Amino acid sequence: MAKYVVGLMSGTSLDGIDASLVKIEGYGKDTKINLIKYIKKDMPENIKQEIMNCCDVEKSDVRTICSLNFKLGYIFADAVKQVCEEANFFINKLDLIGCHGQTIYHIPDKYDVFYRSTLQIGEPAVIAYETRTKVVSNFRTMDIAAGGQGAPLVPYTEFILYRSDKNTLLQNIGGIGNVTVLPANCNLEDIYAFDTGPGNMIIDEIVKRLKGIPFDKNGEIAAKGRLNENLIDELMNIEYINKIPPKTTGREGFGKEFVNKLIDKWGSIKTEDLIYTVTAFTAKSICENYRKFIFPNLKVEEVILGGGGSYNNTLVNMIKGLLPHCKVMLQEDLGYSSDAKESIAFAILANETINDNFGNVIKATGANNRVILGNITPVPIND
Repeated sequence: MAKYVVGLMSGTSLDGIDASLVKIEGYGKDTKINLIKYIKKDMPENIKQEIMNCCDVEKSDVRTICSLNFKLGYIFADAVKQVCEEANFFINKLDLIGCHGQTIYHIPDKYDVFYRSTLQIGEPAVIAYETRTKVVSNFRTMDIAAGGQGAPLVPYTEFILYRSDKNTLLQNIGGIGNVTVLPANCNLEDIYAFDTGPGNMIIDEIVKRLKGIPFDKNGEIAAKGRLNENLIDELMNIEYINKIPPKTTGREGFGKEFVNKLIDKWGSIKTEDLIYTVTAFTAKSICENYRKFIFPNLKVEEVILGGGGSYNNTLVNMIKGLLPHCKVMLQEDLGYSSDAKESIAFAILANETINDNFGNVIKATGANNRVILGNITPVPIND
């Protein structure tokens, strides 16, 4: 029996909330997906700043996080209502909502007194109450409890949607870059994934600081710059880029504090050159991870780019130049949407959860075993 599910995603780039209304039939590898409607709901600037403050260990406090958890719950609920309204779909026909939430902090490896842990907020009780719909949320914590890093989780859904007779890499370029490896005619046990490093996060923050705009549209600013060899060498020697997978990173690795140090040291160079070089860093870090950790074991035939970075023409052209032996495509070349990809993924994962099916991939997260992901918040009122 088909289910109607809304998937919600708000990523590290903070560019807005992605909401996808999908029709799902079945579960597991036999899942069939039909995207009915996708929207992007802008994140209010004051909320965006609150999120940034909560991610900053110097500025965050329990009161702000407590309040923001509920604020985001109402914003996520509004996104569900909006996507249903724009699809002319009666919300009382909705079966399920899968909400990733907003990551505030992520600790993939234990250090000092800090346990491996992750925190996504956006109160599911608020979403469930406002929409009168069952919600699956908090997807990452069970994987961490099972010894994994809680990320990346999209590989399971990519196995369902993209497996083929070709050796394929699926590269998402959101705030962070992550890759899923799908060998030809693979089984679930054959695939693996990891975060390659920064996606748009450093580029966006520098453009915002130095140009006063939210992002480098189509990579037009970077296209006017030139590579600073000393800076790119320094960036490519960052420990994370050469770390052996499984590995994950986030705003705590390449966020505001990272950019502060970068501008303090390199802010005197021409702005266009700085933006070009950090754009090149994203491209080179992606391809260097392929060269070290994928290409020795697999002859890759095609690379499919998704996420907001796939709309940055300068970045895409850099990646194509670094991968002359691979066919590099965009999600749109296959008839999919780069923007909708991750919100669709969490709709699929929510469907797996309520069918008591596993949602993680061991070779992606490093978990000890496959586990059912997410917390279920039931329909609160029987109208």
